[in-house]
Amino acid sequence: MSGTAAEGTADVSDVSVGPLTGVRILDLTSVVMGPYATQVLADLGADVIKVEAKSGDNMRAVGPMRNPGMGHLFLHLNRNKRSIVLDLKHPAGRDACLALARDCDAVLYNIRPQAMARLGLDYAAFAAVNPRIVYAGAYGFGEAGPYAGRPAYDDLIQGQTGIADLSRRQSGDVPRYAPLTLADRTVGLHMAVALVSSVLNARTTGHGQRIEIPMFEGMAHMVLGDHLAGATFDPPMGEAGYARVLAPHRKPYATQDGHICLLIYNDKHWRNFFAAIGKPEKADEPPFSSHTARAADIAAVYSYVADVVATRTTEAWLALFDASDIPASRLYSVEDLIDDPHLQATQFVRTVEHPTEGRLRTPAPLGTFDRTPTSLRRPAPRLGEHSAEVLREAGYNEAAIAAMLASGATTG
Repeated sequence: MSGTAAEGTADVSDVSVGPLTGVRILDLTSVVMGPYATQVLADLGADVIKVEAKSGDNMRAVGPMRNPGMGHLFLHLNRNKRSIVLDLKHPAGRDACLALARDCDAVLYNIRPQAMARLGLDYAAFAAVNPRIVYAGAYGFGEAGPYAGRPAYDDLIQGQTGIADLSRRQSGDVPRYAPLTLADRTVGLHMAVALVSSVLNARTTGHGQRIEIPMFEGMAHMVLGDHLAGATFDPPMGEAGYARVLAPHRKPYATQDGHICLLIYNDKHWRNFFAAIGKPEKADEPPFSSHTARAADIAAVYSYVADVVATRTTEAWLALFDASDIPASRLYSVEDLIDDPHLQATQFVRTVEHPTEGRLRTPAPLGTFDRTPTSLRRPAPRLGEHSAEVLREAGYNEAAIAAMLASGATTG
Protein backbone atom coordinates (compact mmCIF):
# COMPACT_ATOMS: atom_id res chain seq x y z
CA MET A 1 0.00 0.00 0.00
CA SER A 2 1.40 3.37 -0.92
CA GLY A 3 1.03 6.50 1.16
CA THR A 4 -1.78 7.83 -1.06
CA ALA A 5 -4.44 5.16 -0.83
CA ALA A 6 -7.90 6.55 -1.48
CA GLU A 7 -10.33 6.90 1.42
CA GLY A 8 -7.84 5.35 3.85
CA THR A 9 -8.43 1.86 2.47
CA ALA A 10 -5.77 -0.25 0.81
CA ASP A 11 -4.62 -3.69 -0.07
CA VAL A 12 -1.33 -4.83 1.39
CA SER A 13 1.40 -4.97 -1.27
CA ASP A 14 4.86 -6.54 -1.39
CA VAL A 15 6.48 -3.37 -2.73
CA SER A 16 9.15 -1.83 -0.49
CA VAL A 17 10.54 1.57 -1.36
CA GLY A 18 10.93 3.02 2.13
CA PRO A 19 14.17 4.70 3.21
CA LEU A 20 15.43 1.51 4.89
CA THR A 21 14.94 -0.72 1.86
CA GLY A 22 17.99 -2.99 1.66
CA VAL A 23 18.43 -3.19 5.45
CA ARG A 24 17.73 -6.66 6.87
CA ILE A 25 17.11 -7.29 10.56
CA LEU A 26 16.93 -10.61 12.39
CA ASP A 27 14.35 -10.04 15.14
CA LEU A 28 14.51 -12.50 18.04
CA THR A 29 12.30 -10.36 20.31
CA SER A 30 8.77 -10.82 21.61
CA VAL A 31 6.07 -8.97 23.58
CA VAL A 32 6.17 -5.16 22.95
CA MET A 33 9.48 -3.28 23.27
CA GLY A 34 11.57 -5.17 20.72
CA PRO A 35 8.71 -5.81 18.28
CA TYR A 36 7.75 -2.12 18.42
CA ALA A 37 11.33 -1.12 17.57
CA THR A 38 11.37 -3.45 14.59
CA GLN A 39 7.84 -2.45 13.56
CA VAL A 40 9.07 1.13 13.19
CA LEU A 41 12.04 -0.07 11.12
CA ALA A 42 9.89 -2.42 9.05
CA ASP A 43 7.46 0.43 8.33
CA LEU A 44 10.45 2.39 7.01
CA GLY A 45 11.25 -0.39 4.57
CA ALA A 46 13.60 -2.75 6.42
CA ASP A 47 13.21 -6.49 5.80
CA VAL A 48 12.50 -7.79 9.30
CA ILE A 49 12.70 -11.56 9.80
CA LYS A 50 10.83 -12.40 12.98
CA VAL A 51 12.16 -15.54 14.65
CA GLU A 52 9.56 -17.22 16.87
CA ALA A 53 9.52 -20.28 19.06
CA LYS A 54 7.00 -22.99 18.21
CA SER A 55 4.68 -21.48 20.83
CA GLY A 56 4.88 -18.09 19.10
CA ASP A 57 5.24 -14.55 20.45
CA ASN A 58 3.26 -14.14 23.69
CA MET A 59 1.32 -11.24 22.17
CA ARG A 60 -0.30 -13.62 19.70
CA ALA A 61 -2.42 -14.82 22.63
CA VAL A 62 -3.68 -11.40 23.79
CA GLY A 63 -7.22 -10.68 22.54
CA PRO A 64 -9.43 -9.51 21.10
CA MET A 65 -8.79 -11.69 18.07
CA ARG A 66 -10.74 -13.32 15.25
CA ASN A 67 -8.52 -16.40 15.05
CA PRO A 68 -6.21 -18.04 17.62
CA GLY A 69 -2.69 -16.68 17.60
CA MET A 70 -3.57 -13.40 15.90
CA GLY A 71 -4.30 -11.00 18.78
CA HIS A 72 -4.86 -7.31 18.11
CA LEU A 73 -1.56 -6.11 19.58
CA PHE A 74 0.38 -8.72 17.63
CA LEU A 75 -1.28 -7.59 14.40
CA HIS A 76 -0.12 -3.99 14.90
CA LEU A 77 3.34 -4.72 16.29
CA ASN A 78 4.36 -7.22 13.64
CA ARG A 79 3.08 -5.91 10.34
CA ASN A 80 5.62 -5.62 7.51
CA LYS A 81 7.56 -8.61 8.94
CA ARG A 82 8.14 -12.23 7.97
CA SER A 83 7.80 -15.05 10.50
CA ILE A 84 10.08 -18.06 10.74
CA VAL A 85 9.83 -20.64 13.51
CA LEU A 86 13.18 -21.80 14.89
CA ASP A 87 13.78 -23.89 17.99
CA LEU A 88 16.97 -22.15 19.11
CA LYS A 89 17.67 -24.92 21.63
CA HIS A 90 17.86 -27.40 18.77
CA PRO A 91 21.30 -27.50 17.07
CA ALA A 92 19.72 -27.21 13.63
CA GLY A 93 17.63 -24.25 14.78
CA ARG A 94 20.67 -22.48 16.19
CA ASP A 95 22.65 -23.15 13.02
CA ALA A 96 19.82 -21.79 10.89
CA CYS A 97 19.68 -18.63 13.00
CA LEU A 98 23.38 -18.02 12.36
CA ALA A 99 22.96 -18.83 8.68
CA LEU A 100 20.25 -16.17 8.41
CA ALA A 101 22.56 -13.67 10.12
CA ARG A 102 25.10 -13.86 7.30
CA ASP A 103 22.92 -11.56 5.20
CA CYS A 104 21.56 -9.38 8.01
CA ASP A 105 22.67 -5.95 9.14
CA ALA A 106 21.52 -6.47 12.72
CA VAL A 107 20.14 -8.99 15.17
CA LEU A 108 17.91 -7.79 18.00
CA TYR A 109 17.16 -9.90 21.07
CA ASN A 110 15.42 -9.28 24.40
CA ILE A 111 16.41 -12.12 26.69
CA ARG A 112 19.34 -11.88 29.09
CA PRO A 113 22.79 -11.94 27.45
CA GLN A 114 23.69 -14.95 29.59
CA ALA A 115 20.76 -16.87 28.12
CA MET A 116 21.88 -15.95 24.60
CA ALA A 117 25.35 -17.25 25.45
CA ARG A 118 23.93 -20.56 26.71
CA LEU A 119 22.15 -20.92 23.36
CA GLY A 120 25.46 -20.41 21.57
CA LEU A 121 24.14 -17.14 20.17
CA ASP A 122 26.35 -14.53 21.82
CA TYR A 123 28.01 -11.68 19.95
CA ALA A 124 31.08 -13.75 19.13
CA ALA A 125 28.95 -16.39 17.41
CA PHE A 126 27.23 -13.86 15.19
CA ALA A 127 30.39 -11.85 14.49
CA ALA A 128 32.11 -15.05 13.37
CA VAL A 129 29.63 -15.44 10.50
CA ASN A 130 29.15 -11.71 9.84
CA PRO A 131 31.75 -9.25 11.15
CA ARG A 132 29.57 -6.29 10.12
CA ILE A 133 26.55 -7.35 12.16
CA VAL A 134 25.08 -5.12 14.88
CA TYR A 135 24.21 -7.25 17.90
CA ALA A 136 21.54 -5.35 19.84
CA GLY A 137 20.19 -6.25 23.26
CA ALA A 138 16.91 -4.78 24.49
CA TYR A 139 16.26 -5.83 28.07
CA GLY A 140 15.53 -4.46 31.52
CA PHE A 141 18.78 -3.23 33.04
CA GLY A 142 22.28 -2.43 31.83
CA GLU A 143 24.78 -5.24 32.28
CA ALA A 144 27.27 -3.02 34.14
CA GLY A 145 24.98 -2.46 37.15
CA PRO A 146 23.77 -4.53 40.10
CA TYR A 147 20.28 -4.94 38.59
CA ALA A 148 21.63 -6.80 35.56
CA GLY A 149 19.56 -9.86 34.76
CA ARG A 150 16.48 -8.82 36.73
CA PRO A 151 13.15 -9.37 35.00
CA ALA A 152 11.55 -6.18 33.70
CA TYR A 153 8.10 -5.35 32.40
CA ASP A 154 6.48 -2.06 31.52
CA ASP A 155 4.64 -1.70 34.85
CA LEU A 156 7.77 -2.41 36.87
CA ILE A 157 9.85 0.08 34.92
CA GLN A 158 7.18 2.77 35.20
CA GLY A 159 7.19 2.23 38.95
CA GLN A 160 10.97 2.07 39.32
CA THR A 161 11.60 5.24 37.29
CA GLY A 162 9.19 7.33 39.35
CA ILE A 163 6.35 7.63 36.82
CA ALA A 164 3.71 6.16 39.12
CA ASP A 165 4.93 8.35 41.99
CA LEU A 166 4.81 11.46 39.78
CA SER A 167 1.16 10.65 39.16
CA ARG A 168 0.62 10.53 42.93
CA ARG A 169 2.46 13.83 43.45
CA GLN A 170 0.34 15.58 40.86
CA SER A 171 -3.07 14.18 41.79
CA GLY A 172 -2.69 13.67 45.53
CA ASP A 173 -4.23 10.23 44.91
CA VAL A 174 -2.62 6.80 44.88
CA PRO A 175 0.33 6.07 42.55
CA ARG A 176 -0.81 5.04 39.07
CA TYR A 177 0.85 3.70 35.95
CA ALA A 178 0.32 5.56 32.68
CA PRO A 179 -2.49 3.67 30.88
CA LEU A 180 -0.39 2.58 27.93
CA THR A 181 2.81 0.58 27.46
CA LEU A 182 4.83 3.75 27.89
CA ALA A 183 8.19 2.23 28.83
CA ASP A 184 8.08 -0.47 26.16
CA ARG A 185 7.27 1.96 23.36
CA THR A 186 9.51 4.79 24.50
CA VAL A 187 12.56 2.57 24.87
CA GLY A 188 11.59 0.74 21.69
CA LEU A 189 11.99 4.03 19.84
CA HIS A 190 15.40 4.51 21.50
CA MET A 191 16.35 1.05 20.25
CA ALA A 192 15.20 1.78 16.70
CA VAL A 193 17.35 4.92 16.59
CA ALA A 194 20.35 3.12 18.13
CA LEU A 195 20.06 0.22 15.74
CA VAL A 196 19.84 2.38 12.60
CA SER A 197 22.77 4.51 13.82
CA SER A 198 24.89 1.42 14.43
CA VAL A 199 24.02 -0.10 11.05
CA LEU A 200 25.03 3.16 9.37
CA ASN A 201 28.34 3.05 11.24
CA ALA A 202 28.92 -0.60 10.31
CA ARG A 203 28.27 0.11 6.65
CA THR A 204 30.72 3.00 6.80
CA THR A 205 33.51 1.24 8.74
CA GLY A 206 32.95 -2.40 7.86
CA HIS A 207 32.79 -3.30 11.57
CA GLY A 208 29.75 -4.29 13.58
CA GLN A 209 29.40 -3.92 17.31
CA ARG A 210 27.48 -5.05 20.38
CA ILE A 211 24.97 -2.53 21.78
CA GLU A 212 22.41 -2.54 24.58
CA ILE A 213 19.48 -0.22 25.23
CA PRO A 214 18.06 -1.10 28.68
CA MET A 215 14.51 -0.17 29.71
CA PHE A 216 15.42 1.18 33.15
CA GLU A 217 18.09 3.55 31.92
CA GLY A 218 15.97 4.48 28.89
CA MET A 219 13.00 5.61 30.99
CA ALA A 220 15.29 7.19 33.61
CA HIS A 221 16.72 9.26 30.74
CA MET A 222 13.22 10.50 29.92
CA VAL A 223 12.06 11.12 33.50
CA LEU A 224 15.21 12.85 34.71
CA GLY A 225 15.33 15.06 31.64
CA ASP A 226 12.08 16.65 32.82
CA HIS A 227 12.27 16.22 36.56
CA LEU A 228 15.82 16.80 37.78
CA ALA A 229 14.79 20.45 38.26
CA GLY A 230 16.49 21.83 41.38
CA ALA A 231 18.49 18.61 41.75
CA THR A 232 20.22 19.53 38.48
CA PHE A 233 22.53 21.74 40.50
CA ASP A 234 25.20 20.67 42.98
CA PRO A 235 24.40 21.53 45.71
CA PRO A 236 20.66 21.30 44.91
CA MET A 237 18.73 24.54 44.33
CA GLY A 238 15.41 23.00 45.29
CA GLU A 239 13.42 19.82 44.91
CA ALA A 240 13.43 17.46 41.98
CA GLY A 241 10.25 17.70 39.92
CA TYR A 242 9.17 19.91 37.00
CA ALA A 243 6.62 22.18 38.69
CA ARG A 244 4.51 22.93 35.61
CA VAL A 245 3.75 19.33 34.72
CA LEU A 246 3.21 18.41 38.39
CA ALA A 247 0.70 21.21 39.05
CA PRO A 248 -2.57 19.67 40.34
CA HIS A 249 -4.65 21.55 37.72
CA ARG A 250 -2.47 20.43 34.83
CA LYS A 251 -5.20 18.23 33.46
CA PRO A 252 -8.20 18.74 31.18
CA TYR A 253 -10.19 21.66 32.57
CA ALA A 254 -13.82 21.10 33.57
CA THR A 255 -16.28 23.36 31.73
CA GLN A 256 -19.98 23.79 32.44
CA ASP A 257 -20.80 20.75 30.32
CA GLY A 258 -17.63 18.73 29.83
CA HIS A 259 -13.87 19.18 29.58
CA ILE A 260 -11.42 21.10 27.44
CA CYS A 261 -7.68 20.72 26.85
CA LEU A 262 -5.95 24.08 27.07
CA LEU A 263 -2.45 25.51 27.32
CA ILE A 264 -2.12 29.25 27.79
CA TYR A 265 1.64 29.34 27.53
CA ASN A 266 3.48 32.42 26.30
CA ASP A 267 3.00 36.11 27.07
CA LYS A 268 0.90 36.65 23.94
CA HIS A 269 -1.45 33.83 24.92
CA TRP A 270 -1.95 35.31 28.38
CA ARG A 271 -2.64 38.81 27.06
CA ASN A 272 -5.16 37.37 24.63
CA PHE A 273 -6.78 35.27 27.36
CA PHE A 274 -7.30 38.16 29.74
CA ALA A 275 -8.56 40.39 26.94
CA ALA A 276 -11.06 37.70 25.92
CA ILE A 277 -12.50 37.38 29.44
CA GLY A 278 -12.67 41.16 29.90
CA LYS A 279 -9.78 41.52 32.35
CA PRO A 280 -6.85 42.84 30.27
CA GLU A 281 -5.22 44.46 33.30
CA LYS A 282 -4.47 41.08 34.92
CA ALA A 283 -1.84 40.35 32.25
CA ASP A 284 0.47 42.80 34.03
CA GLU A 285 -0.28 41.57 37.55
CA PRO A 286 1.63 38.86 39.43
CA PRO A 287 1.87 35.98 38.94
CA PHE A 288 0.81 36.41 35.28
CA SER A 289 3.18 39.16 34.15
CA SER A 290 6.05 37.02 32.79
CA HIS A 291 7.00 33.44 32.00
CA THR A 292 9.37 33.35 34.98
CA ALA A 293 6.71 34.69 37.36
CA ARG A 294 4.14 32.19 36.13
CA ALA A 295 6.59 29.30 36.44
CA ALA A 296 7.39 30.28 40.02
CA ASP A 297 3.72 30.05 41.04
CA ILE A 298 2.37 27.70 38.42
CA ALA A 299 -0.04 25.90 40.74
CA ALA A 300 -1.85 29.14 41.49
CA VAL A 301 -1.86 30.08 37.80
CA TYR A 302 -3.47 26.80 36.74
CA SER A 303 -5.93 26.98 39.63
CA TYR A 304 -7.07 30.42 38.47
CA VAL A 305 -7.62 29.15 34.93
CA ALA A 306 -9.57 26.15 36.24
CA ASP A 307 -11.96 28.45 38.12
CA VAL A 308 -12.52 30.65 35.05
CA VAL A 309 -13.00 27.80 32.57
CA ALA A 310 -15.69 26.25 34.78
CA THR A 311 -17.95 29.26 34.07
CA ARG A 312 -18.69 28.57 30.37
CA THR A 313 -19.53 25.68 28.05
CA THR A 314 -16.98 23.72 26.06
CA GLU A 315 -18.25 25.09 22.73
CA ALA A 316 -18.17 28.67 24.01
CA TRP A 317 -14.55 28.29 25.12
CA LEU A 318 -13.48 26.58 21.89
CA ALA A 319 -14.91 29.44 19.85
CA LEU A 320 -13.30 32.07 22.10
CA PHE A 321 -9.89 30.39 22.12
CA ASP A 322 -9.95 29.91 18.37
CA ALA A 323 -10.70 33.62 17.87
CA SER A 324 -7.96 34.53 20.38
CA ASP A 325 -5.28 32.25 18.86
CA ILE A 326 -4.91 30.27 22.11
CA PRO A 327 -4.09 26.52 21.85
CA ALA A 328 -7.13 24.47 22.89
CA SER A 329 -9.02 21.35 21.89
CA ARG A 330 -11.88 19.24 23.09
CA LEU A 331 -11.14 16.19 25.23
CA TYR A 332 -11.02 13.01 23.12
CA SER A 333 -11.74 9.39 23.86
CA VAL A 334 -9.87 6.69 21.97
CA GLU A 335 -13.00 6.29 19.83
CA ASP A 336 -12.91 10.00 19.02
CA LEU A 337 -9.27 9.66 17.97
CA ILE A 338 -10.11 6.89 15.51
CA ASP A 339 -12.76 9.10 13.89
CA ASP A 340 -10.83 12.38 14.04
CA PRO A 341 -11.35 14.37 10.80
CA HIS A 342 -7.68 15.36 10.57
CA LEU A 343 -6.50 11.76 10.83
CA GLN A 344 -9.15 10.79 8.29
CA ALA A 345 -8.02 13.52 5.89
CA THR A 346 -4.35 12.52 6.21
CA GLN A 347 -5.33 8.82 5.84
CA PHE A 348 -3.54 7.98 9.06
CA VAL A 349 -6.02 5.34 10.20
CA ARG A 350 -5.85 2.82 7.36
CA THR A 351 -8.19 -0.04 6.57
CA VAL A 352 -6.44 -3.12 5.19
CA GLU A 353 -7.47 -6.61 4.15
CA HIS A 354 -5.62 -9.34 6.03
CA PRO A 355 -5.62 -12.71 4.24
CA THR A 356 -6.84 -14.58 7.34
CA GLU A 357 -8.07 -11.91 9.74
CA GLY A 358 -10.23 -9.96 7.31
CA ARG A 359 -10.79 -6.23 7.36
CA LEU A 360 -8.58 -4.42 9.90
CA ARG A 361 -7.87 -0.85 10.95
CA THR A 362 -4.28 0.12 11.74
CA PRO A 363 -2.24 3.33 12.09
CA ALA A 364 -0.29 4.23 8.98
CA PRO A 365 3.52 4.34 9.02
CA LEU A 366 4.47 7.69 10.48
CA GLY A 367 5.72 10.55 8.31
CA THR A 368 5.93 11.28 4.62
CA PHE A 369 8.91 10.59 2.35
CA ASP A 370 8.52 12.04 -1.14
CA ARG A 371 11.25 9.92 -2.76
CA THR A 372 11.10 6.77 -0.63
CA PRO A 373 7.47 6.48 0.52
CA THR A 374 6.62 4.02 3.25
CA SER A 375 3.97 1.33 2.85
CA LEU A 376 1.98 -1.35 4.59
CA ARG A 377 3.43 -4.00 2.32
CA ARG A 378 2.93 -7.10 4.47
CA PRO A 379 0.22 -8.06 6.97
CA ALA A 380 1.27 -9.43 10.36
CA PRO A 381 2.38 -13.00 9.62
CA ARG A 382 0.87 -16.26 10.72
CA LEU A 383 3.20 -18.28 12.91
CA GLY A 384 5.95 -19.73 10.74
CA GLU A 385 4.30 -18.43 7.58
CA HIS A 386 7.66 -17.67 5.95
CA SER A 387 9.84 -20.41 7.44
CA ALA A 388 10.55 -22.22 4.18
CA GLU A 389 10.88 -18.99 2.18
CA VAL A 390 13.45 -17.51 4.54
CA LEU A 391 15.43 -20.75 4.79
CA ARG A 392 15.62 -20.94 1.00
CA GLU A 393 17.04 -17.40 0.96
CA ALA A 394 19.69 -18.56 3.44
CA GLY A 395 20.78 -21.31 1.04
CA TYR A 396 18.81 -24.29 2.36
CA ASN A 397 17.59 -26.72 -0.31
CA GLU A 398 14.26 -28.55 -0.14
CA ALA A 399 15.79 -31.66 1.43
CA ALA A 400 17.43 -29.63 4.20
CA ILE A 401 14.19 -27.78 4.89
CA ALA A 402 12.29 -31.06 5.03
CA ALA A 403 14.84 -32.41 7.50
CA MET A 404 14.41 -29.37 9.73
CA LEU A 405 10.64 -29.75 9.62
CA ALA A 406 10.91 -33.41 10.49
CA SER A 407 13.27 -32.77 13.41
CA GLY A 408 11.07 -30.02 14.88
CA ALA A 409 13.78 -27.39 14.46
CA THR A 410 11.26 -25.39 12.43
CA THR A 411 7.58 -25.44 11.54
CA GLY A 412 5.70 -23.82 8.72
